[in-house]
Amino acid sequence: MSDFELKHKTASKLSEHVAYKITQCLKFLLNIFYGTKYAKRAVILETIAAVPGMVAGMFNHLKALRRMKDDEGWIRELLDEAENERMHLMIFLEVAKPSWVERALVLLGQGAFIIVFSLIYLLSSKIAHRVVGYFEEEACKSYTEYLDKIDAGEVEDGGAPKIAIKYYKLPLDASLRDVIVKIREDESKHRDRNHSFADAYESNNLPAHQS
Repeated sequence: MSDFELKHKTASKLSEHVAYKITQCLKFLLNIFYGTKYAKRAVILETIAAVPGMVAGMFNHLKALRRMKDDEGWIRELLDEAENERMHLMIFLEVAKPSWVERALVLLGQGAFIIVFSLIYLLSSKIAHRVVGYFEEEACKSYTEYLDKIDAGEVEDGGAPKIAIKYYKLPLDASLRDVIVKIREDESKHRDRNHSFADAYESNNLPAHQS
């Protein structure tokens, strides 16, 4: 299938414990609303996941302008991450087809998370990236469960949405399962990259404008 691997970074420092607790709170709130309704759960998941890259990209962009120094590729990578997560959302909107009430909840959740994540990033970029790393770990778990349910015949494996076929350049007869595998691979990359961003802050191995 792929070289995907479920991973978890064990929290060993105070900042990591704080980041992990924040992630667990988000997971708890997510489970309250949708539990094992995987497609609708993914809509909420991707709505929130699309926020950090854009917020972090904006703050890094403004910092680079103020300090008049190169960002060494961080901004583009963060914005690409945000774009990728947005496409995940567009795909699952086609799959889940949320009602207007559910769309309203999504908007409220997104608005609240933008404020919360912006405050976290301003207070500690290291914790913010660690939060995203842990959040993506949970996303990988969620999509793995989704795939397991499809394989067990408990969730229907329909055809891939056209937007997903175009985005991932899949064959026309691709299934929803094929799409979820691709999305899970994306999430694993975001997981590893955000943990590496947090590690960079930990070791002070940062671009010139970040130090």
